[in-house]
Amino acid sequence: MPTPMPTPITASALSALLSAALAQKPTRPLVLALDGRCGSGKTTLANALAAQLPGCTLLRTDDFYLPPARRSPDWAHTPCANMDLTRLRDEALRPAYAGQPVTYRAYSCREGAYLPPVQLPAQPLVILEGSYSHHPLLRPYETLRVFVTCTKAEQTRRLQAREGARYADFAARWVPLEEGYFAQYGVEEAADFVVETTGSGTI
Repeated sequence: MPTPMPTPITASALSALLSAALAQKPTRPLVLALDGRCGSGKTTLANALAAQLPGCTLLRTDDFYLPPARRSPDWAHTPCANMDLTRLRDEALRPAYAGQPVTYRAYSCREGAYLPPVQLPAQPLVILEGSYSHHPLLRPYETLRVFVTCTKAEQTRRLQAREGARYADFAARWVPLEEGYFAQYGVEEAADFVVETTGSGTI
């Protein structure tokens, strides 16, 4: 049998779906995971949903990079090898999914150091956004998986605007790793919904 593809959904329809689900007072938190291509609008969508839906814990995969000293020698050619997904699961996602408070220290690539601890109360909605958030290690703790995408031309336009002079290096280094991850784990195909942002101007 062919693998079912994710159902297209708009951002507003996704917000309405989550609102209706929360109105049912579920016995455990709803965990929405937003994955997708860099520049597709994951962060913007996550921020908008968190603003619209009170009682939300927002987690970002960008807080769980591995320090360079802990990465394997071939990390630059291996999808996900620069991520500490085990720590993301154990310190943040699993307790949030269980309805427990979350305490973790984000790793800042810019600072090259771990930041002071973040403490988040238990909430009925958890949004995990960022590349690699649909990794098989994390999927058991996710209620709903949404893949965010845009056309290649729009992705290039957004990344050039965002990265400026760093664009060429960014595109050569990170885009192939991301695409390798999507292909290796069938990420887009395994999502429940897909949000297409090309016409929205989302960055």
